Amino acid sequence: MKEGLFDYDPYHVLMAVAGGSLLLAYWLPRLIHGNAPVPALLMVFGAVAYSLIPGMPALLDPTTTPHTWEWVSELVLIVVLFATGLRIDDVAGYRRWIPTVSLLLIAMPLTIGAVALLGWGLAGMTIGGAILLGAALAPTDPVLAGNLQVGPPLEGGEHPVRFTLTSEAGLNDGLAFPFVYLGLFVAAEGGNVSTWLSEWILRDLGYRVVLGVAGGVIIGWVLGKILFAIPSWNTLARTGPGVVALAGVLLCYGLVELVEGYGFLGVFLAGLVCRRAEQRHEFHRRLHAFSESVENALTAILLILLGGTLPFLWPALDWRHSLIGFGLIFAIRPIAAGMSLIGTDFRLREKLMVAFFGVRGIGSIYYLGYASTQVEFLNETQLWALVAFTIFASTVIHGLASPFALEKISKATD
Repeated sequence: MKEGLFDYDPYHVLMAVAGGSLLLAYWLPRLIHGNAPVPALLMVFGAVAYSLIPGMPALLDPTTTPHTWEWVSELVLIVVLFATGLRIDDVAGYRRWIPTVSLLLIAMPLTIGAVALLGWGLAGMTIGGAILLGAALAPTDPVLAGNLQVGPPLEGGEHPVRFTLTSEAGLNDGLAFPFVYLGLFVAAEGGNVSTWLSEWILRDLGYRVVLGVAGGVIIGWVLGKILFAIPSWNTLARTGPGVVALAGVLLCYGLVELVEGYGFLGVFLAGLVCRRAEQRHEFHRRLHAFSESVENALTAILLILLGGTLPFLWPALDWRHSLIGFGLIFAIRPIAAGMSLIGTDFRLREKLMVAFFGVRGIGSIYYLGYASTQVEFLNETQLWALVAFTIFASTVIHGLASPFALEKISKATD
């Protein structure tokens, strides 16, 4: 019961701030006729709100409440990955996939290793914490780099650069998981690899990947039949709502995780395979539109909250963490990706674009939240601070550079 007329409920203050931040983040760039990156603005408004506005609720400290960050980012990711699979129009031809496979098999392990080495040698992290840092920062983001990726279903005109960035982001969120487990093993068991190496290879690097892929393909095929073929006289695709996309996401992720496969791989492949059922059907637009609305709303709120952690985490940052974050963006990712693209059909300009635009985002939050609930890391505050800083820096740098990249892509497709 309120004691006075102006006794503000902190959560009502949070709602008002979140709504205002969302509106301003999307409106201000139009007002100033600029290309201000919306994700970065959302994080800035979150940081400003928690620093200056009285009555904000107690900040959800990610070092003490990692479960909350794990659950929220997990929900965002599975919706995003399913929608990413749905939006890809053309998957034909193995050569189309060569750059993606190269990025996953060469660039991602190189990135993990380089970041881990810097975390251990430069920032003084434990070996387990450094490996976790590398794994958490390895995935590229299918949401925050959305304007550089392929468009909605049936839009066509999928430039090879867009396809590569989209397919890489769709797959590497799941394929980074074995390296998260590697960091957990090292943190919990130490350097005596004889006690855990075979388990990691067989279960985390083998079984879980296979189950994620197989589960996603099978469930995507079944979902396609349910939507477009059964019953033939009154299919869901005729009049069904877009919310069935959420049903497919939750069903696939839940089932794959129940058999201990990688659910992130499963939901992306489920969306990709489901899209192949009646590939030109208009219902795919409805499924994607619903998924995109959910992902945009959840991502925006998560970014505001993540921005709110910056004032709390900022004291844990020093020049070494900044160097690792900037090093990943400007050196590690471009060099590792550039090396992996040698021998592909891309021209030099296209290789440079793919190599540079490795946007970091929601996957990093999830992996760090998940790992923090499994093992207590000595460098936990540093890990959160560095990841939050890197995401913010990536949204600013890549967000400002993306209009120029889009111009180049548009000229190439004209």
